[in-house]
Amino acid sequence: MLEAALGLASQIGLEGLSIGALAEVTQMSKSGVFAHFGSREELQISVVREYHARFEEEVFFPAVREARGLPRLRSMFERWVKRVSVEIDSGCIYISGAVEFDDRPGPVRDALASMVRTWHRALERAIRMAIEEDHLKPDTDPMQMLFEIHGLILALHHDARFMRNPGAIERAGRGFERILAESLNLPAPAASARKGR
Repeated sequence: MLEAALGLASQIGLEGLSIGALAEVTQMSKSGVFAHFGSREELQISVVREYHARFEEEVFFPAVREARGLPRLRSMFERWVKRVSVEIDSGCIYISGAVEFDDRPGPVRDALASMVRTWHRALERAIRMAIEEDHLKPDTDPMQMLFEIHGLILALHHDARFMRNPGAIERAGRGFERILAESLNLPAPAASARKGR
């Protein structure tokens, strides 16, 4: 039932998700669906939690098995891009949900925001680890880098899903490399090399 609810939310959005709509898709009675979730709001929150669990399985957990620092950060971004690329036809619940609930306080918005914050904290930790491992410059601003990386994902989603522009995935990758290039902690030239100039 949750699988069907997730698929339905991907197509019509969290706001469109209801007990009746899910009952129709699953060919169950409304009372049966209601007994399982208790309310439309709880149905929506259950979908948000399930989406987050799958996001972690596909993006976060494999990435944290990479070496600390830049390898882990790269893996997180690359897997995030891959996740967005397979959601081009269905849409990302994090992004579509943010549009639907950005100005609507309540438990569904709180659940969405909590999941996004959890992912952002994981990315921020990866950036800070890259600084600690001397892969990025000590003066790198983790929050600024996080903001720019998230911006790439939003642009990718917009260009690939809404505008149907080809090459959006490649442009996101180049953008990521440009962001990193500004902060890479490159080794200083050797003394002998400097003298030979």
